[in-house]
Amino acid sequence: MTERDAEGIELDLNLIRVLRNMVNVLYTSLERDIDSYGISAENFRILELLYNRGPQTIQRISETFSIPSGSITYVVDKLENKGLVERIPIPGDRRKTNVSLTAAGQSSFDHIFPKHAQFISDQLSFATDEEKLELIHVMKKIGYGIKNRVAEDNQKQED
Repeated sequence: MTERDAEGIELDLNLIRVLRNMVNVLYTSLERDIDSYGISAENFRILELLYNRGPQTIQRISETFSIPSGSITYVVDKLENKGLVERIPIPGDRRKTNVSLTAAGQSSFDHIFPKHAQFISDQLSFATDEEKLELIHVMKKIGYGIKNRVAEDNQKQED
């Protein structure tokens, strides 16, 4: 672990405060935008996954969002009742089905998603593309560093 002086620690704490506040403000605005389409944030995330990645199993949806499969099943049931998704059997495996957008779900998201993507771009327009690329680089560096440190610590505990 890297030892930091008081000034360095204060900088790190300030970074966390600024990051937390920015994320809270950004996500609040994104949730408000999603609400304007009459869709819950949970439903939106599932519909967006299906829209951008195609059909998914309940298990995959559950793992993607770290939500228990029983809860995802309930949400998918509700989306199915609204005619936005359908379950499609997977050939050769009667225990699993894919969840896919229906034509109505596809049409709805064809309308919603470009507007939402533009809203995101508008919200992030205060930074230049170069600044965004640098931020992506730095955030990945920090994230992977933490992930690797945790893995190393877990390995030490197992030894």
